[in-house]
Amino acid sequence: MHAVVIHAPKDLRIDTLPDAPAPGPGQVRVKIAAGGICGSDLHYYHHGGFGVVRIQEPMALGHEIAGTVDAIGAGVSHLAIGARIAVSPSLPCRACVHCRAGMRNQCLDMRFYGSAMRMPHVQGGFRQSLTVEAEQAIPIPDHLSMGEAAMAEPLAVCLHAANRAGPLMGKRVLVTGAGPIGALCILVAKLGGASDIVVTDIADGTLAMAAKLGATRTVNVRGGTEGLADLKADKGLVDVLFEASGNQAAVIAALDVMKPGGVLVQLGLGGEMTLPMNTIVAKELQIRGTFRFDPEFALAVELMGKGLIDVKPLITATLPYASAVEAFELASDRSKSMKVQLAF
Repeated sequence: MHAVVIHAPKDLRIDTLPDAPAPGPGQVRVKIAAGGICGSDLHYYHHGGFGVVRIQEPMALGHEIAGTVDAIGAGVSHLAIGARIAVSPSLPCRACVHCRAGMRNQCLDMRFYGSAMRMPHVQGGFRQSLTVEAEQAIPIPDHLSMGEAAMAEPLAVCLHAANRAGPLMGKRVLVTGAGPIGALCILVAKLGGASDIVVTDIADGTLAMAAKLGATRTVNVRGGTEGLADLKADKGLVDVLFEASGNQAAVIAALDVMKPGGVLVQLGLGGEMTLPMNTIVAKELQIRGTFRFDPEFALAVELMGKGLIDVKPLITATLPYASAVEAFELASDRSKSMKVQLAF
């Protein structure tokens, strides 16, 4: 089979790999149909990794994937050959202290597709077929496209972030960074009943998309944050911040408009930050990390299937996997794309 494999920064190849093995007990084999290019995939493509993580061997990229079951292992009764599914890229061990405590996203032995965090690397899902545990295969309704199903993973990330934030009903929400994750946070905040959704970014194109998705107000902060000045009244008017940029300046500016006792949920990863602790202490702000997801993956599929969240506007382009380099370059240009997917 063919796979989209990163060998070194800017060295992305279509390699031939052994076919996915026949499924064992409790497993299914999936014929991959669609895969979305994520920010982490772009980090591998441009830099060979992120933070201290670096590729040490060729690795198939991709973890936003969907496809069709084409073989079933023993003991799997809830899926049939031909079933259309979204594939959760997370495979927790189910035995460590965190898994037993119900925090499977914090698993000590997590296997996450397309990750160089462990050696040997966990090969990703940008390939023509993949054998997975049956629990990773979430059926999708007939009317949901494979491209939409492949959006379940990033949507699950944002649903988990919303769980970390707490109730959003009637709250004023600020989203900093209107890329794919920020855009999905808008949809989640809207579904959660937020009364006001303010979005900041430095690109007019992404802000225009944010407005289409339900942002009640957009502010381009490229030249400064004066457009947020009115939100500083009474020590700040923002209840919840979804910080999706990973930019220190964006975080610091947002702290000035947050209400005392407000909740900052940090999604963006841009490196270490220096934050004004006096502001955080004096306003009794709550900073909450959010990492991946667990039950939210199946919830993402359900919400899309019921039409409660529509991700179609975010899918900018779908290119054949053989044009992976072109697709990665397009996905890297924020002025031209939101979410770029590969078709297998």
